[in-house]
Amino acid sequence: MVSIQIVLALSNIMALTDVIPSDRPLRVAVLTGAGISAESGVNTFRGQDGLWNGHRIEDVATPEGWIIDSEKVWAFYQERRRQLKDVEPNSGHLALSELEKRMEAGCFTLITQNVDDLHERGGTENLIHMHGELRLVRCEVCEHKFEAMDSKHLENDEFISCPECGHAKVRPEIVWFGEMPFKMTELQRAVIDCDLFLVIGTSGNVYPAAGLLGQALSSGSYCVGFNLEPPLNVDLFHEFHQGLAGELLPLFVQELIDIMM
Repeated sequence: MVSIQIVLALSNIMALTDVIPSDRPLRVAVLTGAGISAESGVNTFRGQDGLWNGHRIEDVATPEGWIIDSEKVWAFYQERRRQLKDVEPNSGHLALSELEKRMEAGCFTLITQNVDDLHERGGTENLIHMHGELRLVRCEVCEHKFEAMDSKHLENDEFISCPECGHAKVRPEIVWFGEMPFKMTELQRAVIDCDLFLVIGTSGNVYPAAGLLGQALSSGSYCVGFNLEPPLNVDLFHEFHQGLAGELLPLFVQELIDIMM
């Protein structure tokens, strides 16, 4: 177990300096969760009572829920998809994009648990959506994936048919509870190989994402957390910055860029 440093202002400059290798470029992996999107006004749909927008998780975020009442599940995700046009990337998203631009090619990987498109719109390119993407849908029959964000797709809660095979009902390209997250091998490799692991806006209680921090720590990465409240696994961080990611990340990223330069 590491000795955590609770940081309320700037980062540990000395520690960050020691993180940067002398014989090769710095490698950074980032994990983001609902907290960074919430600062842009994205409705997380998860209330203190455990309900998502008035629905039980079992009803709208499991394969079983889709089988029992696909109309309810589809309407739930249509509402979330329509919300994307009303939100914009915040300064936290932009800071991460700026960090990627300043790093060597192939040395920055952003892993997000979020299913919105704010990281892409903020400029991040090397991005893994481990829990899927609201903008995409997938055919239940032929597995064809496609973006369905035109007005004709969002104007009502009618099912969308597959343009490839004609099947009348596609499902959201979302990882539901009980399903395996996407690109696990690729994202775990990025975490294991990184020198610096940033974890932003996560609660630390959703697995397997929450387990990535332990993997990074075991591999010798320097681990820094950012969140409004300490997550369940806060004791694994070398540094934890408590506050809004949109306020803290621009400062942290600028410090890191100054050190790298």
